Amino acid sequence: MHSTDQIVFLFNPSQGKTYHKLLEELPRREDPRNQISFTSASATMNRILVSRQLRARAPQTALSWFTSLNISRSIHGVPFATVEVEEISGSQPAEVLNLVQGKWKNTNRWNTILDPLNGEPFIRVCEVDETGIQPFVESLSKCPKHGLHNPFKAPERYLMLGDISAKAGHMLSLPKVSDFFTRLIQRVAPKSYHQASGEVYVTQKFLENFSSDQVRFLARSFGVPGNHLGQQSHGFRWPYGPVAIITPFNFPLEIPVLQLMGALYMGNKPVLKVDSKVSIVMEQMMRLLHYCGLPTEDVDFINSDGQAMNKLLLEGNPRMTLFTGSSRVADKLAGDLKGRVKLEDAGFDWKILGPDVHEEDYVAWVCDQDAYACSGQKCSAQSMLFIHENWSKTSLLSKMKDLAERRNLEDLTIGPVLTFTTEAMLEHKNKLLQIPGSKVLFGGEPLTNHSIPPVYGAIEPTAIFVPLEEILKDKNYELVTREIFGPFQIVTDYKNDQLPLVLDALERMHAHLTAAVVSNDPLFLQEVIGNTVNGTTYAGLRARTTGAPQNHWFGPAGDPRGAGIGTPEAIKLVWSCHREIIYDVGPLPKQWKTPPST
Repeated sequence: MHSTDQIVFLFNPSQGKTYHKLLEELPRREDPRNQISFTSASATMNRILVSRQLRARAPQTALSWFTSLNISRSIHGVPFATVEVEEISGSQPAEVLNLVQGKWKNTNRWNTILDPLNGEPFIRVCEVDETGIQPFVESLSKCPKHGLHNPFKAPERYLMLGDISAKAGHMLSLPKVSDFFTRLIQRVAPKSYHQASGEVYVTQKFLENFSSDQVRFLARSFGVPGNHLGQQSHGFRWPYGPVAIITPFNFPLEIPVLQLMGALYMGNKPVLKVDSKVSIVMEQMMRLLHYCGLPTEDVDFINSDGQAMNKLLLEGNPRMTLFTGSSRVADKLAGDLKGRVKLEDAGFDWKILGPDVHEEDYVAWVCDQDAYACSGQKCSAQSMLFIHENWSKTSLLSKMKDLAERRNLEDLTIGPVLTFTTEAMLEHKNKLLQIPGSKVLFGGEPLTNHSIPPVYGAIEPTAIFVPLEEILKDKNYELVTREIFGPFQIVTDYKNDQLPLVLDALERMHAHLTAAVVSNDPLFLQEVIGNTVNGTTYAGLRARTTGAPQNHWFGPAGDPRGAGIGTPEAIKLVWSCHREIIYDVGPLPKQWKTPPST
């Protein structure tokens, strides 16, 4: 680093307040040689030239803010960023590094990620193989079982994390920062701008929710009077210490941030692995958190394949692992880690339209959003729709068809499917059509006129009708309820006296994440809710399966391994355990004598 560094900000006068706030947040040293000058480049563009002359041998603490700040890349008002979203391409690939023991590091092993929209090799991810996990194992081993903090140790960290959350939430509220993450999400997990920005917004609100004193409120204890003077029992929330977090591709920012911060709030030291296809988003978010004051040693960030990560978990022996992803991997981890896991695995999510028909246009729109937003790549996506015979007499299905057909690649309201190929989804469709009475309601064809690489999938929003009686047959049930993580749903109908058959179909499902009961009939709601188990169930005319915000629990039910996300209850359940401290300080009764043996 030169002794003189310049940071240049270009901004539009109409956005001046935003940039002034960013400028005010830049770390400043009490040094008269720090100069800030303003020059006008044109009538519509201004240049702020920030000249910081730094001592060649300045203390590391005074320069630590530079470790997560690539000055040459911060010209657009995103001071922590090391990439320019629009510049990422085959000719200028971005690079994603690993963070371990407080330092960003690379290796000699690079995984090239293809652009989901055109197939260009546009991101190089530095991946750790099985021979390179030792620094991560050592880092986890340095954290004791009682954590980085707990109610009796380093309580000031609760306050520090509250402050970091407030600053990070504020940063995400800045239009330039929000737009940066929204567009970055779109580059790696193509979805509409509205869907991507919604993910950033939920993350921002979560961080705001847990600012200031809210972090220490998570560790609130309780006391119960004892049997005699001087005795009291107190219950505390206690961290696990070293933990691991594994998150999928479909929500590159929201899921890892909410789980990571929950782990930190409760006093744990996490190692975080995000699907390499999208890990650039969380790498940039880690840099934002460092910029907001998070110590770089508090979190390790690893890119690896599943085999290397599995070895890290076995050798590093984290006290708890949070996994969000497929049921197959979840069950393997549960066995490998001897049950020390919390899971949010697959969700074959259902929606029931009750007997009361209201607001047909609205219900059709919500069905379309639930099934096809983010190209159906949500763990809460509507996988099966049960339509009461009263709804079958309406134009609901034709309206759903019209809504599905207006989705297009140009605005990414439909896009590439990252875990199923086109051939795999069409093969599943063809198998379903072999069931008597089944038919294509709409979709079912590959997308055309695109450059999505064949390693990914690209099909039209699809709905397949299968008769309820056929769904319930043993030979068909597993096929019909197979989760296709894409724009694909099963539709069936039922008569008023067939509700028990519908409930039987739901009882046989093994994944119980989200559900929707679309009805304002209280007796119908009571019947369905009382005979089902899904952990996040929406009920009423406006019920949906997707779009969970940060203000309520999101997670499965019916499984003791089930994880939650987003709320104080979820954080305490997943990232802490109960510890009871019984104080018994006396005094002894004045006439106490040693009693007989018992």
